[in-house]
Amino acid sequence: MALRTPLLLAGCLLALSFEAVADAAHTYGFGHAATASQATRTVEVTLQDISFSPTSLDVKAGETVRFVLINKGRLLHEFNLGDAAMHAEHQKEMLQMQASGMLTSTGMGKMDHSAMGHGAMKHDDPNSVLVEPGKTAELTWTFTKATGLEFACNLPGHYQAGMVGKLNVE
Repeated sequence: MALRTPLLLAGCLLALSFEAVADAAHTYGFGHAATASQATRTVEVTLQDISFSPTSLDVKAGETVRFVLINKGRLLHEFNLGDAAMHAEHQKEMLQMQASGMLTSTGMGKMDHSAMGHGAMKHDDPNSVLVEPGKTAELTWTFTKATGLEFACNLPGHYQAGMVGKLNVE
């Protein structure tokens, strides 16, 4: 009994340390995730095959925006906030996810991350959301001072086909 309590405590501390490391991995120089109740403005974005409407957005530094994402297309799409370099890296991951069967052109397949050779990959970054055809999703973000931001769909070929928009932070 005396040994069980320290082991339980050690296990809890270990779990919390992993959670802190995971949260630290989700830091972005251009802002952070927020709750919908913190939003000062709501913006509807329509995802189509292969475009966004609107194609550019203006936000103010410090503003919290609730994005309502409506997929009116026939394909799975993503709404991802970042700069061009971040999108290029994420596109590699999305290609791996599609090749492993985790993503299909119209939806999410089996989410077996071990099929990619590592168990850590998930599509759960706070700056990104997948939206299946005919579905609506939300992403709420507080923006800080930044330049060169885009919103993009990083499914294989979508960014290259023009599914990217400019995000101006004033």
